[in-house]
Amino acid sequence: MRASRALIYVAAGLLSALFLFPLYILILIAFQPPKYTLIPTYPPLVPKELTLANLVAALSGTAFIDPFLKSVETATLVGLITLALAIPAGYGLSRLPSRLSYPVLVLILLTNIMPGVIIGIPIAVQFIRAGLYETVVGLALAQTLVTLPLATLILQGTFSAIPRDLEHQAMIDGANLFNRLRYVLLPNSAPGIAAAYLISWMFSWDEFTYAILLMPYHSTLPVTIYTDITRGNLLAGAAFSVVFTVPVIILTYGLQRYLKGQYISGGLKGAA
Repeated sequence: MRASRALIYVAAGLLSALFLFPLYILILIAFQPPKYTLIPTYPPLVPKELTLANLVAALSGTAFIDPFLKSVETATLVGLITLALAIPAGYGLSRLPSRLSYPVLVLILLTNIMPGVIIGIPIAVQFIRAGLYETVVGLALAQTLVTLPLATLILQGTFSAIPRDLEHQAMIDGANLFNRLRYVLLPNSAPGIAAAYLISWMFSWDEFTYAILLMPYHSTLPVTIYTDITRGNLLAGAAFSVVFTVPVIILTYGLQRYLKGQYISGGLKGAA
């Protein structure tokens, strides 16, 4: 038993190191002079000299600040729109028999199989006509097409896990649908709602395809960082990429207690 547990810890440590190593390299590039990172053929993996010059250069103008704020605005809007649509959809599917709700969920999730370019180009054409091209609202609506199916799956599982006796008791006490949602269902589904919001926010935060198709001139931060790096501004791009990860870490840490399997697994009960 102890040997198997030790093996699990070793495997978890190796996987963690594998995923964290690129971030470590990014930090080395961001906070070291280029003579230790870009110039050597084999850069050292141990920091030799730390500097904030790269970060100061990244923050000195609006080349990154404006896209950063636009990314925050877009991701927040995507999370709110997704919840506004996914909560009633998840509740409605949770009250259907499994033989009906499960095929609907599969059909909804199949929409994410299509490449973003195929969907994004016709959306861009329609948004130009509707005046939503090069706008945060237009980009948020397009990104919601991807986040909504997964959020619906999560919330369907969350609502299914809530005992129906609670809702029936509220109905006996005279509560209408709005009051049942407000006082019974939503408070008990807060963990699933938080998980759905976090996943939607994180997807929008680093989404690239829709951003470059629908906002090519005044785009969000992922597109701006990519453009600067391809033009040779690697140090400033690396420094701001580190800053780019900070909101994700903060939001994930704040909501980590809600990211549990039971809030997702309920949506797959129909498969049993």
